[in-house]
Amino acid sequence: MARKKFDLIVFDWDGTLMDSTSTIAKCIQAAAKDLGLPVPDTRAASYVIGLGLQDAMEAVLPGVDPKYYPRMVERYRYHYLSKDKGLDLFDGVREMLVDLSQQGYFLAVATGKSRVGLNRALDATKLLSVFDATRCADETFSKPHPAMLQELTRELGQDMQRTVMIGDTTHDLQMASNAGAAAIAVHYGAHPSEQLSALNPLFSANSVADLHAWLRENG
Repeated sequence: MARKKFDLIVFDWDGTLMDSTSTIAKCIQAAAKDLGLPVPDTRAASYVIGLGLQDAMEAVLPGVDPKYYPRMVERYRYHYLSKDKGLDLFDGVREMLVDLSQQGYFLAVATGKSRVGLNRALDATKLLSVFDATRCADETFSKPHPAMLQELTRELGQDMQRTVMIGDTTHDLQMASNAGAAAIAVHYGAHPSEQLSALNPLFSANSVADLHAWLRENG
């Protein structure tokens, strides 16, 4: 058998593994409404998914008094925690991750979620044991800074040139570029396909099945 192209596969969480884009956007909008702030449209709210929470609130409402950003984070968390139990993985994600793990890949997560939020999600989906390492935005620099990928490769003793980042946002793909890793885009999450394609990912997947098949053949 030919040697695999990658040893470490790093996944974004929301919009890549978890079908949560719509819920996150609605919670951002609800948080702004609670505080009497301008309510961003769905496209704008979706665009900041993947950033750390504070960075996301600053990006989605750039013109407001900075005192509102921590309050936006608090209201967002309030709304999200009331809805996250109803969220599911995309069809085929669990099977894909188990298969990749059995093939000997190192698997990791790099997410804009908080550590508490990711741990809740991993516990709810019973996927904690599948991943070799994880990084969250409240532990290091937020995407698209390369720190998450740099830290994950160091922790797992892996080569960045044999690492691929898979995500649904330009933040994910730009982080990969900044770190010197390969990038794969998924077109079923938060950012429009044309924005993802403009960053020239190695591959663009239209579904989890599409992604899984490509990784089996080319990873």
